Amino acid sequence: MATTDMNISDRRRPMTAEERKVILASSAGTIFEWYDFYLYGSLAAVIGAQFFTAFPEATRNVFALLAFAAGFLVRPFGALVFGALGDLVGRKYTFLMTILIMGVSTFLVGLLPNYQAWGVAAPVILIILRMAQGLALGGEYGGAAIYVAEHAPANRRGYYTAFIQTTATLGLLLSLIVIISVQGYVNGNYPDQPVLDAAGAAVMNADGTPQMMKAFNAWGWRIPFLGSILLLLISLYIRLQMNESPAFKKMKEEGAASKAPLREAFGNWRNGKIALIALLGLTAGQAVVWYSGQFYALFFLQNVVKVDSFSANVFVAWSLILGTGGFLFFGALSDRIGRKPIILAGCLIAAITYFPVFKFLTTTANPVLAAAQETPIVVSADPADCSFQFNPVGTAKFTNSCDIVKAGLTSRSANSSTEDAAAGSVASVKVGETVIQGYVGTAENAADEKKRFDGELNAALTAAGYPINAAENTSIAKAEHFIDIFTGQKITIILILTYLILLVTMVYGPIAAMLVELFPTRIRYSGLSLPYHIGNGWFGGLLPATAFAISAQTGNIYAGLWYAIVVALMTVVIGTLFVPGGTHKKDIFADDGR
Repeated sequence: MATTDMNISDRRRPMTAEERKVILASSAGTIFEWYDFYLYGSLAAVIGAQFFTAFPEATRNVFALLAFAAGFLVRPFGALVFGALGDLVGRKYTFLMTILIMGVSTFLVGLLPNYQAWGVAAPVILIILRMAQGLALGGEYGGAAIYVAEHAPANRRGYYTAFIQTTATLGLLLSLIVIISVQGYVNGNYPDQPVLDAAGAAVMNADGTPQMMKAFNAWGWRIPFLGSILLLLISLYIRLQMNESPAFKKMKEEGAASKAPLREAFGNWRNGKIALIALLGLTAGQAVVWYSGQFYALFFLQNVVKVDSFSANVFVAWSLILGTGGFLFFGALSDRIGRKPIILAGCLIAAITYFPVFKFLTTTANPVLAAAQETPIVVSADPADCSFQFNPVGTAKFTNSCDIVKAGLTSRSANSSTEDAAAGSVASVKVGETVIQGYVGTAENAADEKKRFDGELNAALTAAGYPINAAENTSIAKAEHFIDIFTGQKITIILILTYLILLVTMVYGPIAAMLVELFPTRIRYSGLSLPYHIGNGWFGGLLPATAFAISAQTGNIYAGLWYAIVVALMTVVIGTLFVPGGTHKKDIFADDGR
């Protein structure tokens, strides 16, 4: 690709064909990197059953989401390492490093043996690979956003950087399409496999027959990970064709580059204050809206509403197709009215509407379950016997009777309330007028008690209208193939999910341009990357696991939404008071003396 020759002081001219090619190359490579990262998120429930077999189902789901979150937790450290490299050696070569680390890590997840083969080493290595992905992504986003912004005309910076914003959603969409295609082929051509416990023995049903799982859940899930090696080769080729950012080259030629970008970006209050305001007043709220609208919505459909994974992926994929254009719309709108009002409005609307929207989603997708949840269910337990079932290091065993009862209800998507019982008493649950005694997981007869408790609880919930046998629940939404969406129920589900995606586009479409405009060129990569990845890596990445644990603790499947709502409202308040307005009119090439 020829070197882009441009007059940096003239940023209002139309973008040249060569510049468009540069931005297209940057966006395409970023789509592939997001595809790699989100494969795990799309398959979290399936992977949890493969690598966290030793834990009960409710705890397994939390651990699976925490393994997903591990990639987000390390993203700020990747932002520091690769942000400094990007400010020191340039945007292009940092891109090459991040895509290589991401692609190799994803390929290795597809090769990794499961818990039955390698025991505890399997989930440990899985988390290490997830962390490597997070480190790479920590250096990816800031470089991509800056690279595009430093090429774009000033009056269209929001619009052009919005193409980078679409890459995260398009990468998720690509991962869903690949999963749907592979899942349909594998399940249609290969027999079901027996479910195995932690020791490798077949798990049996109450009638003595072995529990079975689809072939995709048993081994087919590995194919999208292994196939990512092709995307890695394509991405490396694309990145090798890219030129260095003209703003970075100009800065290097003038000798204006920072020799210590991390110290300059965060070691003094003048720049550190900007990073803190960007985190709490912009990216924290943007992050929880982003992950609620895409990943938690998918997890909620699969694990709470009990829509099968294929159908849930189809519905989310269609919502992404319908809603992705919102990134470009709100990015372009931010060029006219500013970034701040759009981002904060998205956070506020999300906080106001999440409860009714997610309840409507349940009512639409599984009306029998929604009706059954009106049945009063009361857990009676000694408060000292109830734990908060959130254990990121995987060392705790939730064997108290209260924990077992609550986990049993949560795994069946049953809403409940809790009343205090006498100290030292074994927890019980009352479903309608039926009382079921819990048990202590460490008792000698715990296995027999578990069978007894599960049977009685299933019978009581079935009598109360809960669709315990999913195969008999004909009211639940189900898509037989990708275009099987043309019924009132399925279209309504897709519209609900599209609404959530549009909120995502409001907060995420303008955020790249906004963050670029807050920092000077010499520390832009470092300054932008850290608040973005703390916001999205910590506030956003921990959302699914945190929301699930809160719901399990409170007994209400919607209670976990409070996490997103509180963070979004915090961002509205802090952003309104402290985030500067009018940054869309700023010359990002004339502020390096700050």
